[in-house]
Amino acid sequence: MRSRIAVYPGSFDPVTLGHMDIIERAAKQFDRLIVAVLHAPSKVPLFAIDERKRMLRAVTEHMPNVEVDGFGDLLVRYMRDRAANVIVRGLRAVSDFEYELQMASTNHKLHPQVETLFMMTSPEYSYLSSSIVKEIAKFHGPIDDLVPPLVADALRDKYRA
Repeated sequence: MRSRIAVYPGSFDPVTLGHMDIIERAAKQFDRLIVAVLHAPSKVPLFAIDERKRMLRAVTEHMPNVEVDGFGDLLVRYMRDRAANVIVRGLRAVSDFEYELQMASTNHKLHPQVETLFMMTSPEYSYLSSSIVKEIAKFHGPIDDLVPPLVADALRDKYRA
């Protein structure tokens, strides 16, 4: 029987409790879940890709079937290379759906054997994004209930004046 391998791609700059919600729930649905950190040369992230991967490995170490990796190519090519058959995407609100549907349709066109699974973020995280977290952290606001403790510490270090 073929192993069910899913990929949860994203920038994770930084990983939030909303991301963790999706990771924990998706990990229960698949034999293996690869959290794939996107390296997009056109974007200037707060955390380098190695920092993001290191934080993700630390906060997912209690989940034996979760692997953290990085990629900078087409997602469907990465999926093929990893023999993965499902893309996991989190949806916070209806506003996310249009973009995510477009991406899912494009990925399906490029690689018809890959399916996209949309998971609704738990209501307590529906407003949460990495951008919002970075904005709050930049102005030294409270972030402890938005990100894992390790990530909160890393954000405070980045924005320490």
